[in-house]
Amino acid sequence: MNTTNILSLETVLVQREGNIASDMDGEKVMLNVKNGKYYNLGEVGGEIWSALASPVTVRRIVETIQEIFEVSAELAEQDVVAFVQSLLDEDLVLNVSGS
Repeated sequence: MNTTNILSLETVLVQREGNIASDMDGEKVMLNVKNGKYYNLGEVGGEIWSALASPVTVRRIVETIQEIFEVSAELAEQDVVAFVQSLLDEDLVLNVSGS
């Protein structure tokens, strides 16, 4: 699993290989081939997952969510950090920033 679990807005993350994601009724669902688990990412989580297709800072993801859903910077940051932390905990994303 991950040895680096402390996130900052400058942390750079990217999707790990081995996940199959699909849209279902406006929400993104994903199957992790490695662990056989199914995840319902929801609408916001789906946007976050899409943003993680290439290496991106947590700050940029927060900005993207804030723009798409027209929410405050504080709420976007709180939700994004919690969600990407859960993705890290499940080993679905990789911290490529080295921090």
